[in-house]
Formats: sequence, C-alpha cells, structure tokens
Amino acid sequence: MQNQKIAINGKRLEETIERFADFGRTDNNGVTRLALSDEDVGSRNYLVECCEALGLHVTKDDLGNQYARFEGSDPKADPVYVGSHLDSVKKGGRYDGALGVIAALEVIRTMIDYSIQPKRPIILVNFTNEEGARFEPSMMSSGVLSGKFNQEEMNEKRDQNGVTFLEALKESGYEGKADERLTNGKAFLELHIEQGPVLEQEEITIGAVECVVGMVCYEIEVLGDSNHAGTTPMAMRDDALFTAVDTIQSLRNRLDQLDERLVYTIGRIEASPNIHTVIPNRIVFSLEARHQDEEIIDKVEQIIHSFKERNRIEPKRLWQRDTVWFDSAVVKVVEEASKQLGTTHRRMVSGAGHDAQFIASMMPTAMIFVPSLRGKSHSEDEYTSPKDCIAGVNVLFEAVSTLSQE
Repeated sequence: MQNQKIAINGKRLEETIERFADFGRTDNNGVTRLALSDEDVGSRNYLVECCEALGLHVTKDDLGNQYARFEGSDPKADPVYVGSHLDSVKKGGRYDGALGVIAALEVIRTMIDYSIQPKRPIILVNFTNEEGARFEPSMMSSGVLSGKFNQEEMNEKRDQNGVTFLEALKESGYEGKADERLTNGKAFLELHIEQGPVLEQEEITIGAVECVVGMVCYEIEVLGDSNHAGTTPMAMRDDALFTAVDTIQSLRNRLDQLDERLVYTIGRIEASPNIHTVIPNRIVFSLEARHQDEEIIDKVEQIIHSFKERNRIEPKRLWQRDTVWFDSAVVKVVEEASKQLGTTHRRMVSGAGHDAQFIASMMPTAMIFVPSLRGKSHSEDEYTSPKDCIAGVNVLFEAVSTLSQE
C-alpha cells in the first residue's frame, strides 16, 4: 500500500460530486438521470472531459459502457477495474452509483498528483443502465458482459415511450465496439453508498462487503367467493381478504423465527373486485425474502408452500437469485486498507443488487460501502457526508494501490 501521508483531495472530490449532480439535478437537490437520456449523456460527456484532461485513454463498448485507462508500467498485465454507474432512478440521489465513478476518477487523479505509476493498468468503468429505471432489467449491461442476459433481447427492451435500448444507445452517441468490453481483470472494486442504516447506526465508516444476498420472490393467490356486503352474514362468508390477512400474519410469525438477518417484504396487494360493497373473491400479494444463506431461503420457501395445503391458497415463485460471494482476498485488501488508515470498518452484506455481483463471475471482486444518512436511497433525501465520502475514497485508493502493484 502507499504511504499513509498520501490522501485524496477532499475539496476536489466534493466539487466533482456537485458538478456531476448538475446533470439532472432536481428542485429538491436530488437527481433524475435515466440511462441514455440527455442528462445521462451530459454526465458521460463530462466524464470524458475529466478523463481526457488527465491524459487517459477513453473508450466505449457496444453496450455503451465507458472505460478510461490509466496505464501501468506493465501494459500487458491484467488491469484493476474500478467504477460503478452514473444513471439514476427518477428523483433519486446524488450518490447512488455516481459516487463510485467519481471515486475511481479521484483515485487516478491522486496517483497523478503524487506521480505514482502502478504496475498494472487501472481502468475506470461507468456501466450503462444499472438502475433499470428506463429500460428493465436492472444491471443490464453488466448482465450482458457476464453472460447473464442475452444482448439481442436487451437491445429490444423499450422505455415508456416505446424507444428501444438500442435506439437510445445509437442516439446517445455512446455505441462502441464489442472488442472494447471489460475482460481479464486482476480485480474489480466498486465503492457505493450502503443504501441502508447499519453503518450509520453502528457509527462505522466502512463496510467491507462480503456478498450480495440471495433472494426469492413469490406471488400468493387467495381465493374466496364474492357476495353482497350488506346481506351476507359474517359466519356465511368466504372472504378472500380476511383469509389473506390471516395468512400474512401467520407468515410473519413463522418467518420471524428463522433468522434475525432475514428480511422480507409484502410490497404489492391486489383485491378483486375491489368494490366496497362486494366481498372480495380474490387477493394476490407478493412476498420477497432476502438472506445470504441458501438454507434460510429454502426454509422460507418451505413455509410459503405449506400454505398451499390450505383450501384455495396458491403460491407461485416468480423468480430467485443465489447469493453472490465476493472474493475473500479482495475483501481482505479492503479491510487491511481500512486498518492502515485507522478507519472504522466491519464486514457486511448487501441486500441490494449491484453491477459487482455480475462482474464477480468474471474476475475477483469486492465492494466498499460508506454510510447513508437514515439509510435513505433512491430518494432526493439521499445523503452521505463529505467526511464519509472522503474516508471511503481514501480506503478505495489504498486498496487499488495494493492490487495494482501485485
């Protein structure tokens, strides 16, 4: 690792965060910067400007992913990739994704400031359409890079106005060549805000992320019989909503006993016929559960399926994903960087998805979390203090320095 006296320029970092936030800044100081929109293109253009001012070689691939290469003393060595994404959700925050790209830029700026040449090339990455807010699914481009998504299918994804991803990519001017894609990396590091309350509540600055947790999502249908709300005695009703309420309470009681790290959400409920004078005959609700251990997820599914034995309750699994564990050696590098700088840190998991979970199948990968005020994200209220941003980028600098000299 580099000498501890070497530190990133905190004032410059703050100014750069605010400058990128100008692209899509909302009235409430948030950001709306949908993938390949004019605002996104503006932020991309500014990123190119910043990188070219440093003398970096800037390229783009056939998915619109941007790369800026800081050459190492051994140009043939596998590079260290660092970055995240610049696109946002509607009325999102200034830090989600953007901080990781800006952090990568600041790491390279700092190396140039101190005339440090790494052994391995360091490549800044801005992934296209991580949020999936304009074109579903989330993490589209890293998913194609890692073979999780089919590129032809992704190209035909449409936004609310009927514009396809490929059409928007061509219009943006950021369609590049497939042979410019990320490949053969020594490691990938992604700095990101936590998007949760743990670090702030525990007064810890750095999260060394071990994994992106697995999850499963079900749709549960509950059937009953419709009848008149005023003429049907309570004892003679088959009310689907009452059955659903009882089912949800029972689910909560049983799921809460599994593991305190399990999180689950019933985020969608639909009632039919949804008329106040009619007893509901059909309720459909979603149940999503997340946990890092496969055994716990299996137990969640067993509990859900146990309700199928009850009359007229039908669970259907919509989708699932396995836990993605990050490379233990790279996670250790993050921990050692935190220790060297005297920065408080802890190991933790990510409940949200990130590009890093797909890139992890291509090269050794890890993530660094910094605190989110009140755990808020995907919101104009999203905030991470300058102090925490600076601390996070300093840890990233130390980790990248170590990996790029190996």
